[in-house]
Amino acid sequence: MKALVLTSGGVDSATCLALAVKTYGAEEVLALAVYYGQKHKKELEYSEKIADYYHVKFQTLDLSVIFADSDCSLLAQNADAEIPKESYADQLAGTDGKPVSTYVPFRNGLFLSSAASIALSHGCEIIYYGAHSDDAAGNAYPDCSDDFNNAMNQAVYLGSGKQLKIHAPFVKMTKAEVVKTGLQLNVPYEMTWSCYEGGDKPCGICGTCRDRAEAFRLNGVSDPWEKNHV
Repeated sequence: MKALVLTSGGVDSATCLALAVKTYGAEEVLALAVYYGQKHKKELEYSEKIADYYHVKFQTLDLSVIFADSDCSLLAQNADAEIPKESYADQLAGTDGKPVSTYVPFRNGLFLSSAASIALSHGCEIIYYGAHSDDAAGNAYPDCSDDFNNAMNQAVYLGSGKQLKIHAPFVKMTKAEVVKTGLQLNVPYEMTWSCYEGGDKPCGICGTCRDRAEAFRLNGVSDPWEKNHV
């Protein structure tokens, strides 16, 4: 295999997967979804749907024990913690420069390190993941920043004996630009899930739902999920 793609079932990772398949072919791509103790399994379910759509090998990894002591509001052990229903900008106004409450401690660092081991075992030469500039803005998710990506890429490249690199194709893009790319690639966004809640349909008001809706609005299209789940 040539490429491993970290998948979460959402817009950004689905677009990454489409790019990897276009570049290397489905038979050369491995999709990896991670369970980190989140309150629902939607991320894993939709990751598998997207992997099946693109006919790529799909694998899951359980890292939940590492986050067992975290107070992140996304995690199952914090069932009573409310997931914020404001925009990330509004949330950051009250964090005194710290990440938002839905930030899972060093999640991307852990995901990428684990993915590096799996990628090397499969003979991959590159790891794709869907970090973009909107998530990094204001330090909401610092492990989505360009600086973080560059540092992790250097660490993985050196630590793998210069066999493996990390590619974050959207790290300098907005989410609207990610969606624009995906629309050009005909990504089946109706098969993706972004909401932090695990209901029958997206809540529409959590930070990631707001970002998703705005990204499609800026592209002048309706969210395909809504049109296909009436």
